[in-house]
This record gives sequence, structure tokens and C-alpha cells, in this order.
Amino acid sequence: MSAAIPIYDIGSLSSDRLGEEEIIVSRLSHYLVTHPNLKFPHRHSFYHLVLFTKGEGTYEIDFVKCTVSPSQMYFMVPGQVHSWDLTGDNDGYIINFSSSFFHSFLLSPEYLKQFSFLAGIVDGSIITLPENLRQEITAVFESIIEEAQLKHRVNRDMIRVLLLRIFLTINKHLGSRPEQKVTGSKVILIRNFQNLVEQHFHRLRLPRDYATLLYITPNHLNALSKDILGKPAGEVIRERVLLEAKRRLIDFDLTISEVAFQLGFNDNSYFTKFFKKYGGITPEEFREKHS
Repeated sequence: MSAAIPIYDIGSLSSDRLGEEEIIVSRLSHYLVTHPNLKFPHRHSFYHLVLFTKGEGTYEIDFVKCTVSPSQMYFMVPGQVHSWDLTGDNDGYIINFSSSFFHSFLLSPEYLKQFSFLAGIVDGSIITLPENLRQEITAVFESIIEEAQLKHRVNRDMIRVLLLRIFLTINKHLGSRPEQKVTGSKVILIRNFQNLVEQHFHRLRLPRDYATLLYITPNHLNALSKDILGKPAGEVIRERVLLEAKRRLIDFDLTISEVAFQLGFNDNSYFTKFFKKYGGITPEEFREKHS
């Protein structure tokens, strides 16, 4: 059987860093040559974003397979499982940055959580840029590349500014789409719900538990979840539990019973039923598929 999937931090990927706060800035073509092992499933302990300017093949994020296309951009947060199967001539830009990279720069340590594409949800973290936006974002990436090559301490703040410009520009683009026109208070509530699910999914499994923490009714939470996320609150919770089960099942140092117990399933048979119902296959079949 395969060993547990590796977890990479920025230091393990490069010794060429910008000062104390860790960040890697690279053209994608160079990154693929210098890190060929990243085509195999792995996790990151840092944020990771890629813009494809040309390319073919597929990549997989948290067991969701996606097809590469030019002008496509994807974002990943720490802990997500990732692999590449790229063919042909691929290029673009890649930036890896640590969770602490913005801490000394921004007043709020929670600032990045406002961006839906940095929520760790695959459906919302893959964006195809229209031509005018692709040109604008590409120009910013080029500026970041230039600043990174100078390797002066002062340039770290310039890189932070430029990276935030990318986030804010894409956020503005997403907010301008008709399906994204939702009032700010509703979005904040749903972001808070998602953050609470991330913190408590091991032990809180019912929408009413989260509604209580948010000081709203379960019906209100459900309506907001359907309106903004396109799915009921219970499904959001189940999907997070299922994702964590998948992540842990590919760690072959753990037995299936241990995975079930870690996720709060006291009955292994109930865990198997849950996984089969919402994952489509049994835990054993899933593990065999990824062995």
C-alpha cells in the first residue's frame, strides 16, 4: 500500500525565499521542472494559487478532477490534497505564501477569509478569467515576478500589495456577476457559518447547532445557505465531514476504524453507511482506488 501523502511547507520546496515571511513566486513552467514530484498527491501547509496562460492536462483538488484551460486560475488553502497530470507545453504563474505572510501587514488576521475563493471549497476556488481581466491580472503577476527577483526586504510589502490587488480585483469581478449579487450581511453570515463548520464539524453535525452559534433560526440558516451556496446547510456540513474522511483515508497508517473514531463516529458501521451514502462507494473501495 502507499504511504501517507506528504505535507509540504515552503521551506521544503525552496531555499530561495524573500526574508523571514515565506513566499515562493515563480513562472509555472520553471516550477514544474524543479518540482516534478508534485504531480503525485500531496498537501500544502501554505496558500497556493496558479494562473494558467497556456496548458493541457488535468489537476485534482480534494478528489475533484479539473481540466486545465488557459486563463484559468485556481486557489488552494492549507491542508487541501492536490495533484497534477499535465501534458504538453504548460505555463503561467504560481505563488505560494504562508498563513502568516500578511499578519504583520494587515490589521485583521481574518482579512483573507472574506474572499470566497480562499474558503477551501473547490467549486468556488476555480475561476476562468475573461480576456480583459486576464490581461490585468497577468500584468500584476509580471510585476510580482519583477519584485521577487530583486530580493530586497522592502519588496516584500510591494508583493503583498500586488497580491492583495489580485484578490480584490477577482473579488470585484465575482461580485459583479448577476448570480453573486447578495447583500453583504448575508454573505458575512454564510462566511461565519462556513468558518464554524471548519472548526466544529468533528462534533457538530446538525444545522441547528450552527444556527444557535450564529444567533439565527435553523430555517433562516437553511434559506441563506440555499440562496448563496446553492445547497442546504446540512449538505454543507456533510460535505465537510466527507472531505475530511477522504483526506484521512488516504493516510494508510490509519485503519478505517481509527478514521471513523477521529471523525466522531463511535460506530464503524455507521461511518461506512455515511460514506457509502454520500460518497457513492465504501471507505474500503475508496482506499483501494487511491492505493
